[in-house]
Amino acid sequence: MKVKRFFAPTMSQALKMVRLEMGEDAVILSNRRVDDGVEIVTALDYDENMARQRLGDAAVQATNGARLAELQADQHRRLEDELGRSRQRIRETRERRSAQPEVVPKPVMTTERAAPSQDPTQAALDAMRAEIHSLRDAVNGRQPEPSAVAKTLASEPDASQQRLAERLEEFGLSSHLAGTLARSSGSGRLEEGWKKSLRTLAAGVRTQDQEIVEQGGIVALMGPTGSGKTTTIGKMAARYVLRHGADSLALVTTDRYRVAAHEQLFVFGRILNVPVRVVDESHSLDRILDDLTDKRLVLIDTAGLTHSDRGHQEQLNELVSSYHPIKPYLVLAATSQPRIMKSTWHCYKMAKPAGCIMTKLDEALTLGEVLGFAMETGLRVAYYTDGQRIPDDIHPAQSVPLVRLGVERMREAREATMVAAGA
Repeated sequence: MKVKRFFAPTMSQALKMVRLEMGEDAVILSNRRVDDGVEIVTALDYDENMARQRLGDAAVQATNGARLAELQADQHRRLEDELGRSRQRIRETRERRSAQPEVVPKPVMTTERAAPSQDPTQAALDAMRAEIHSLRDAVNGRQPEPSAVAKTLASEPDASQQRLAERLEEFGLSSHLAGTLARSSGSGRLEEGWKKSLRTLAAGVRTQDQEIVEQGGIVALMGPTGSGKTTTIGKMAARYVLRHGADSLALVTTDRYRVAAHEQLFVFGRILNVPVRVVDESHSLDRILDDLTDKRLVLIDTAGLTHSDRGHQEQLNELVSSYHPIKPYLVLAATSQPRIMKSTWHCYKMAKPAGCIMTKLDEALTLGEVLGFAMETGLRVAYYTDGQRIPDDIHPAQSVPLVRLGVERMREAREATMVAAGA
């Protein structure tokens, strides 16, 4: 990711400079007026996950992509300003050094070998050069090697922060995210830090403003086998029919890799009186969608394939290359291991998911894993499901109730552990 700052008298001139130097693919992180005109901070190959990694603890303040971009721009601006100040200090030191007359020291007769002494001015210059190299690395996105003092401080966290991090891990968050939230809460009482961390988590879990069934359009659910895609489509379809009727809805499946993969979707279609179309060798996805342009909502069920499966890339290319405006959503089971969630994200992110749907919350012991995943990836959560009943057990996602549900689930797990220990 390459980040650069541009200055110009007017916005149009600044944008022209960006296009000439960075190209059409540059992303504008921030723009603001300055004394002599405008300033624009841009990035090439901008990636939200990479930006969160570079920002570290500061990234927990970012509740949406726009705020994250502003924080990235602020960090770049501070680093460049500090780099300029360091260079100015070196110039001033050099000027003072050249203005001083050179003094040749008189030789001193001694029987012992004198220890070499370093010129204080040279020592200052060396220190400044090291500072500049460190700042340049930071500006260019390379992580400098932490100092011994920094390593010591990192390895010896505040006792209250350590206890808070342990509680956040019990909640289900990864050790990295738990540590980041604990440090951002500052030192103080455990309960105060706990409440602050939960508020930060709730602010970091983004949710969708409007329901998918109200937005309409073409929506594809993708994710691994067993994540609950087909059942979730049935719940969404029933939810839509109850509000808008069956005439403007259609179901499509791209799963031609498993025997009897379509049966459950056809059952939903018959119950709801909704047409179901199957993508195969004779009927391409685009051709089927051409026939369904009169439908207000089209829900696409995809095959649950892993990266190693033969049809995985073929299916993703089918979604990505379609000339219809398909909005893909990643379906994640709350019962999945964090490593599986990350692997799923890497398998499907080329499709640029519009958001995610959390399933099987009723079966999960803790919810921190799936909430942490949503926070770290920045995916908007559209729905969550917590049972098999159609359409009752699907709910539009809201971050604060989800975090509260996670706290309740952690409390239930504690009580169950205590009962088991007592038995």
